[in-house]
Amino acid sequence: MNIGLLLAVGTGGFFGAVTRLMLSTWVQERLNTTGFPYGTLTVNILGSFLMGFLFMYFSHINLNIHQKLIFTTGLLGALTTFSTFSMETIILLKEEEYINAILNIFLNVSLSMGATYLGIVLFRLIYK
Repeated sequence: MNIGLLLAVGTGGFFGAVTRLMLSTWVQERLNTTGFPYGTLTVNILGSFLMGFLFMYFSHINLNIHQKLIFTTGLLGALTTFSTFSMETIILLKEEEYINAILNIFLNVSLSMGATYLGIVLFRLIYK
């Protein structure tokens, strides 16, 4: 692995992590709730949608591997928060919030996969 690839991923990762913090905090504050991690759910759905769309878009344009990695592995990898989702689910289980834990798992998996597919469909509609 060369330094250029590491810098590409690191650069995208910086912006993805900052965006994740800002967006998830904003959503959580706007919904004024502490009982369910809506901020994490939001960034997972958004990141999944963008991954689906960009995956299709990048297959139609001429980008080098560094440019692709900035956005996919870097930005979207840091934006989506599977480790945070996992920890929040464990905390819900530990607090015996079983319904919220199951809801968190179901919503994150189903809506994120749906958002990825929606990103692919939207790309196909725009770039027939």
